[in-house]
Amino acid sequence: MLLATIMGDRRTFERMDVWTRVNLGIRSDELLAWRWLPDTIEHVPDLNNASDGDLFRAWALLLASRRFEIPEYRELSGAIAFDLANSCIFTTEDGEPLLMPASEGFTTERGLIFNPCYSMPLAMTELATEFELPVLARAARNSVEIARQLADGGVVPDWVEIAQGELIEPEGFSYDSGFEAMRLPLFLIWSGLGDHPAVKRYADAQARAPEGTVATVINRSSGDIVSTSREAGYKSIAALSACTANNRIGSEIPPYAENEPYYPSTLQLFAMIAQATASPMCIPL
Repeated sequence: MLLATIMGDRRTFERMDVWTRVNLGIRSDELLAWRWLPDTIEHVPDLNNASDGDLFRAWALLLASRRFEIPEYRELSGAIAFDLANSCIFTTEDGEPLLMPASEGFTTERGLIFNPCYSMPLAMTELATEFELPVLARAARNSVEIARQLADGGVVPDWVEIAQGELIEPEGFSYDSGFEAMRLPLFLIWSGLGDHPAVKRYADAQARAPEGTVATVINRSSGDIVSTSREAGYKSIAALSACTANNRIGSEIPPYAENEPYYPSTLQLFAMIAQATASPMCIPL
């Protein structure tokens, strides 16, 4: 939906919006059920949400309300943002808010299981400003700071447990920098935070990948590369991160690859948008 808005494709946006409302908008609030299973009798067995998906949907609707001049989209965007603020904000022991991965679960006896890349700073800040929800802006700033602390010890992991003010390896969740965490440098650059140490950490780790590949899973403790890929979408994030972190002019972001799977394909389009809007010196060469 966000890509359709940015590309000005109203018809595609409307089709996705209708499908989403009918099939996933089945909770008692404006948040979405997090997963659709097409090959099972019960397509939505779990009504829990995914806060990053709701965040991007709210942001897409806000931008669509402006681009397509449809006030209803703004109203729904605000309702989603309000429910995120009400249902998905965890308050730490020192009174600071953080965006939880979902409205249910992810709490431990000592604190919270946290995903640093669920908090897209630009999206949260724009929604906070538009709908007077300062808690979202504070949560975004806190997420950026947690990522900064994590970057002091290596590449930022997919998940971390925040326990009594400490950042520790979570039980049952990936502590590597993998398919989740690769979004973090992208979102930081897109949000105008290209000088964040997490971007530099990621770029430096990617520099160790074998020629022609990109690291998709990096061990946080050792920095060793666990797995690689040749997908252009993943290469785009690595190239954008390297260019931005090292203040280069021109990047090795590859041409868009039409036949890639959904996830790397989407990430490549996001990387291209982030480059054009927030890192113009990294134009693909």
